[in-house]
Amino acid sequence: MKPNEKQSEDFNLIYQLDGRPKLTVAVPLGLQHILAMFVGNLAPIFILTGALSSGGVPFPSELRIVMIQCAMLVAGLVTMVQLYPIRLGFMSIGARLPIVVGTAFAFVPTLQSLGQRLVAEQVPPVEAMCYILGAVIAGSSVEIILGLFLKPLRRFFPPLVVGSVLITIGISLLGTGAMYFVGGATAKDAGSAQYWIVGGTVFLVTVLLNRFGKGMWKATSLLSGIVIGYLLAIAMGMVNFTGVTNAGWFSIPLPLNSELMPKFRLDIILPVMAIYVVSSLETLGNTNGITIAALNREATAEECSGSILADGFGSLFAGIFNCLPNTAFGQNAGIVAITRVINRHCIATGACFLILAAFLPKIGAIFNAMPNCVMGGAVITVFAMIMHNGIKMICQVGFSEINNLIFAITFGLGYGVSTLSADIKARFPEVLQILYTDKVAAVCIISVIACLLLGEKVKTTDETEQK
Repeated sequence: MKPNEKQSEDFNLIYQLDGRPKLTVAVPLGLQHILAMFVGNLAPIFILTGALSSGGVPFPSELRIVMIQCAMLVAGLVTMVQLYPIRLGFMSIGARLPIVVGTAFAFVPTLQSLGQRLVAEQVPPVEAMCYILGAVIAGSSVEIILGLFLKPLRRFFPPLVVGSVLITIGISLLGTGAMYFVGGATAKDAGSAQYWIVGGTVFLVTVLLNRFGKGMWKATSLLSGIVIGYLLAIAMGMVNFTGVTNAGWFSIPLPLNSELMPKFRLDIILPVMAIYVVSSLETLGNTNGITIAALNREATAEECSGSILADGFGSLFAGIFNCLPNTAFGQNAGIVAITRVINRHCIATGACFLILAAFLPKIGAIFNAMPNCVMGGAVITVFAMIMHNGIKMICQVGFSEINNLIFAITFGLGYGVSTLSADIKARFPEVLQILYTDKVAAVCIISVIACLLLGEKVKTTDETEQK
């Protein structure tokens, strides 16, 4: 085989689930996924430890570092399980799809509220985190049960429901992407020209390479944009490397840290259990988003069940390893949608890098020093692609009179009412307050009810394939 033919064949592997492209091809594509999720993987830890410090007693910085290292390790290992499932008797843990896992943002508002409640009860920050980790471990059973029984329950989640959930996830993330683009919520000068320059540069490089690039330039459009944006931010004096200098060279993340031993309180566990249902729906939506965008089909029942089980067991593993629950990351599903790169070996190289970073704190510090606007320029269109995948799924179902009515009810009662202020929702009956706590959950529940009451039976992918 001629060298050019060999090169072309090797490159074509990145658009196939299986196969082993050479490392010069696999590493940048895998690294692209890690760069897209790195900040998001760590941000919930900073938000929650900040909330626990609201009582005047700061959360110890050394324990925060422990949680960060563990979060990188867990994300890398669970991503590997999603890529290469573990088969245990009747169940398969993992989807065998290019799913990248990270710390779930869906839990942040609830955990933040619970943490502040514990602080108000004069529970010390570290002890409050112990109760939260206990809830993470106990609540993971909900997602595991959902994963085990997803097949008989799947008729409640036809494409119209999953598509609506995908649209809601995309819309919900658009604001986050935009905020990153202009500097991030913690930046006092958010919206300043410097953020527009850096974020805009990343955005333009990504779009131009994706539209006009060929071969590896097109496939690594996001990575190229991030690297160029990071270098520009350094040149503009926007990057502080103090954290890199102070970070150690090597450290081993260990489970059940003596200061973060899980504790259990039912009033803390129950709200977290409810959010695990939402997390399962997000994973279901992102799993379908990947297969629709890259494979032009819905995810099978086995793939959906495996992805949710991996998240459930992964979140159990996360709680034992002193960090917060994980889920399939929407931005990475968006990257797959944009690049069409689905090769598991490529994503695995990125997961290995994430695991390595867990043992080398300086590597994590380098990425943690990246300004938010760099990431914002890259992901602002990625989040929109998630919404697009939901629209695509609904288009495949068709716009019959019944479907149009279900769609209108879903977003009118589900999304619309969820956007009302907290003061107004506080006057709702208690059951409705619980329903409208989270937009994704509200949209899903309203859509399921509407489909059951008004819709005709929608066949799943597996039923279609059997014909």
